[in-house]
Amino acid sequence: MELGLVGLGKMGGNMRERIRRAGHTVLGYDRNADLADVHSLEELVGKLSGPRVVWVMVPAGEATQSTIDRLAELLEPGDVVVDGGNSRWTDDERHAEELAAKGIGFVDCGVSGGVWGLRNGYALMYGGDAENVAKVRPVFDALKPEGDFGAVHAGRVGAGHFAKMVHNGIEYAMMQAYAEGWELLEKVDSVDNVREVFRSWQEGTVIRSWLLDLAVDALDDDEHLDRLKGFAQDSGEGRWTVEAAIDHAVPLPAITASLFARFASRQEDSPQMKMIAALRNQFGGHAVEKK
Repeated sequence: MELGLVGLGKMGGNMRERIRRAGHTVLGYDRNADLADVHSLEELVGKLSGPRVVWVMVPAGEATQSTIDRLAELLEPGDVVVDGGNSRWTDDERHAEELAAKGIGFVDCGVSGGVWGLRNGYALMYGGDAENVAKVRPVFDALKPEGDFGAVHAGRVGAGHFAKMVHNGIEYAMMQAYAEGWELLEKVDSVDNVREVFRSWQEGTVIRSWLLDLAVDALDDDEHLDRLKGFAQDSGEGRWTVEAAIDHAVPLPAITASLFARFASRQEDSPQMKMIAALRNQFGGHAVEKK
């Protein structure tokens, strides 16, 4: 089939290549002309045969909104837009309604796989009407990992991005658990080969995972992570997961704590810990460290 792909960054560029390797035609557009096959959305739409499928892989928010707005002007009834970026699920219903008013279908798709997706395939979570999903199915089949799993029609519009959001929330908590365990192992005198402890967990343990494999790779590159600063950004989906939990009264203590731990990583001199130190000094006479 033919696919229009908007956004050819690290994810989009590799996705274009994987889809082409499966025998499909992909026309890619990016603001960086060096990456693009065509040089405008107008040219992209004009070169695709109907019914068209255009997959959007641009940053969430205004970039996605403006791209979908422009596609709504260019596409025709029966065409389908796929939002494969990290959009908030609450945006999906609005996009679907705006496009449906012009007879254009909409599918939201959460995509996981990062820089490894080209080789291993991408985990896909998508939402939308069965009719629209069917038009995109060959692309889903090309992108997903080999085998029976790795892709799911999660539900109606918004379900794909909601599922991906929860996936990322779980990822936050798993990463935090590995990080806390690693720090504790590094602190004690009795363990003198933390990297090999992590490596030993890769086989036969209940905590083995791809994240653990990646942790070992990182330790092989920098055994004590001395070259890294203890700072971790958050993509926004961890926050959305916690907000959704509050809205639905679902307790997420581990995911919430892992999100807050990332906030703490951005404080070189934590104001909260100043207050904790002051209070411990006041009630118990515990020593404090002065600047």
